[in-house]
Amino acid sequence: MCWLPILILIVAFEIICLQPALAGLSVKYLPGFERPLPFQLETGYIGVGEADEVQLFYYFIKSQSNPKVDPLIYWFTGGPGCSPLSAIFFEFGPITLDTRAYNGSLPTLSLNPYAYTKVASMIFVDLPVGTGFSYATTQKANYSDDLQSANHAYEFLRKWLIEHQEYLNNPFYVAGDSYSGITVPIVTQVISNGIDRGIKPWINLKGYILGNPLTFAGQDYYRIPFAHGMGLIPDELYKSLVTNCEEESIHNGPTNPLCSRDMHTFNWLTKDIYQYNILESPCELVSNDSRRWLTENILKLKNSATYPQVKCRKEWHDLSLIWANDNNVRDVLHVRRYVILIRN
Repeated sequence: MCWLPILILIVAFEIICLQPALAGLSVKYLPGFERPLPFQLETGYIGVGEADEVQLFYYFIKSQSNPKVDPLIYWFTGGPGCSPLSAIFFEFGPITLDTRAYNGSLPTLSLNPYAYTKVASMIFVDLPVGTGFSYATTQKANYSDDLQSANHAYEFLRKWLIEHQEYLNNPFYVAGDSYSGITVPIVTQVISNGIDRGIKPWINLKGYILGNPLTFAGQDYYRIPFAHGMGLIPDELYKSLVTNCEEESIHNGPTNPLCSRDMHTFNWLTKDIYQYNILESPCELVSNDSRRWLTENILKLKNSATYPQVKCRKEWHDLSLIWANDNNVRDVLHVRRYVILIRN
């Protein structure tokens, strides 16, 4: 699950870019990391859509093992609207934000010993348009649905592979988590259709990978076997839930009184468990007014006495927002600078 966009731009009518096209620029170091990066990171923009009016920002991290044969993974982070920095920092990327007490300075980074990029090359894209550092040059292009985003993802991939033809033969996978359980199969199908039509470059598609995915509305029955497998509920309750609730809609509230009774017990036993990571402390979830929540939490973080130490995942996201919106960080990542024109 992702809560925070990395960059918020309020654009009234039109964004005009003043810098030339950037694609495939190397990043040798990152602010907050004490030494040169021990892995190869590349960032840049690739234009898609009509007249390249959508400019997608990407991060490419080369496998630290054998990039000539290791899988190439095309990763999409939850959302829609979640920057892949969430995956790079909090999930399986080569670096992670330090969870030490925040003192008002730039958050610091450390290496992740469990990074997927030790054995796979990965492309992370700020998609759909408006996510992270991606943007549109027209007001109309600033909006897209899942199918249009999938077409943008496919066009981006073809253009990226033309610039990186050394990866054409690598086993290729589309992957993602959370809401990407909806978008990843669509992107994979669009790529597969392109292969069937003989569109070049040919992509060595092997399949797709989903982590904790959303697949359909109301899909929360999975909580029951997961809680049982993790030892959070006893065998007797699990068996009763299976018997009484298997055909019930947990999301909308069970109609069977026996299921309702069992779910009440289930919810009571798991009420203090942080459902997105059962090993972490339970944390307050994001309010519906996410922009107000962002502002309030950043102000709290800047007061180091408010956060004597960072314990909750949502606080890590606050730190990532501070890090990613630092001007030095954006310069190092080759993020473009904009002039925002407001027309009456």
